[in-house]
Amino acid sequence: MNIRDLEYLVALSEHQHFRKAAEACFVSQPTLSGQIRKLEDELGVVLLERTSRKVLFTDAGMSLVKQAQKILMEVKVLTEMASQQGEDMSGPLHIGFIPTVGPYLLPHIVPALKQAFPELELFLHEAQTHQLVQQLEEGKLDCLILASVRETEHFKEIPLYHEPMILAVPESHRWADEAEIPMPKLQGETLLMLADGHCLRDQAMGFCFAAGAHEDLRFRATSLETLRNMVAAETGITLLPKLSVPDTLRRDGVVYIKAVDPEPQRLITLDYRPGSPLRARYEKLASIISETMSAHCNAA
Repeated sequence: MNIRDLEYLVALSEHQHFRKAAEACFVSQPTLSGQIRKLEDELGVVLLERTSRKVLFTDAGMSLVKQAQKILMEVKVLTEMASQQGEDMSGPLHIGFIPTVGPYLLPHIVPALKQAFPELELFLHEAQTHQLVQQLEEGKLDCLILASVRETEHFKEIPLYHEPMILAVPESHRWADEAEIPMPKLQGETLLMLADGHCLRDQAMGFCFAAGAHEDLRFRATSLETLRNMVAAETGITLLPKLSVPDTLRRDGVVYIKAVDPEPQRLITLDYRPGSPLRARYEKLASIISETMSAHCNAA
């Protein structure tokens, strides 16, 4: 048994398909299948049921997968410690972003990070919070940049910046000429929201419910751009994170208005696994991001 055999086993449990697992491991399907069979022979247990087209793990197989995941995580930590990459800002770094942060944050920070750390090789991954959390726990990602939520409390978090939420209304709306809107004025209003799975949904709903507003249950968007287009189509109003708002506060049928009393906002953090030897690297990364974003999120 070797580490590569454990990687094959974990990949097969994740993809539930021999060909896809082999592709993920950059080997042929016969190679992966043969190594799994060899692992069964070596351990003296049956890991898979081979009576159907689906990949079905036995109870013993599932137990071994869980243990293999733990071993691979420890191997990753050991490799990181040995490489002393905590201080050295070079080599690969896999960062996860949520969809309501990545597209709007990356244009600002990628040039700054490349200038500050030219030897750092960035790999950027976008997914919803629950998927990123799982990938960080499994060691597939090194760190995450996302809105601080309960799901991430068990990670180490470095605060990056507070991002205000801006009220978006159609040009025909009665508030279209207002410079600011106090949140209590949303009482009784119906707001468009993102679908389940987006942490921004829960954060925006918290502010709206506190103000006495409620959600439009007839529609839930899958992206911020869909929300924006629905507002432009005069189907409702919503809250959007500031980085997603254009510099021109009246554009393409949508008017963007500052919300106050209180100002709704979310905390964006850099999260990593407790005990990671790359703490110093993440702190340097966070410092550049915070410095870069302070002007964008604090401007009126």
